[in-house]
Amino acid sequence: MGLQGHYIKRCPECGSVNLHWDREKGEIICMDCGLVIEDKLVDFGKDWREFSDEDASKRRTGAPLTFTQYDQGLRTDIGSKEDLFQLEGKQKNKFFRLRKWQERISTAIERNLKMAMAELRRVASFLNLPSSVENEAARIYTLAVQRGLVRGRSMESVVAGAIYAACRRHDVPRTLDELQEASKVDKKEIGRTYRFITRELGITILPNNPVDYIPRFASALRLSPKTQSKAVEIVEKAQEKELTSGRGPTGIAAAALYVAALLNKEKRTQREVADVAGVTEVTIRNRYKELIEKLGLEEEILKREKEAKA
Repeated sequence: MGLQGHYIKRCPECGSVNLHWDREKGEIICMDCGLVIEDKLVDFGKDWREFSDEDASKRRTGAPLTFTQYDQGLRTDIGSKEDLFQLEGKQKNKFFRLRKWQERISTAIERNLKMAMAELRRVASFLNLPSSVENEAARIYTLAVQRGLVRGRSMESVVAGAIYAACRRHDVPRTLDELQEASKVDKKEIGRTYRFITRELGITILPNNPVDYIPRFASALRLSPKTQSKAVEIVEKAQEKELTSGRGPTGIAAAALYVAALLNKEKRTQREVADVAGVTEVTIRNRYKELIEKLGLEEEILKREKEAKA
């Protein structure tokens, strides 16, 4: 049993393995014979919790490291402005100069990261991404800068490519059209940059699952949970019959929702579904025909259409 770096498996007195680590006292105790095997252990665990201002003043560690800051949050500022104004004359001028020099970033990588992290936070906020995805995107971008992969490419396109890669890794569905709207970079350029950095950094990303897109599309189309569940069922059947292979996940998800809406008498036009999914009406029609033919839904669709007309 490993306890804070102390690999004690048995009590040296009685040979028992029934050991207890008392965190408050910093002791390892044998629960059978009562021998104190180790004492004065140091707790190396993180201590970031704060329940009051008093706790904050007693906190013995800083904030956790994060790639969303160019220095990973390790910088310590030279005094606060309130403290500096309490100094007099030359001392005040001296510390203001030091503070100004501290804010001047020396290396090209640091300058690039400082600007890129601001852009990354803006795009992540626009797309309403969780902090885990934002931090992963920042890590990918930092690695790309360190490997020199940013040269010859715009900072915005590499940021967008890193965010798209992070979304794919964390199964947070965002389309290239959404990235284009958020970053103002052409989606073809984002796609090229994304493929380049994932290849050069050796990042393995599995294909998107169409099911991941269904909740967002259904919410935008104001479809019922019943229709959403039916769409998921259609996609799963299509995957079993390998109908999704080689097809875009957004097109499959959109077509499945279109079919499910027809079956549940919540008809939406192909134009409405295409606009929400960011695909063309032709894509919706093609995927729709494949789904109803291969899954044997033609008769049921015709029946629902007759009922709707009646």
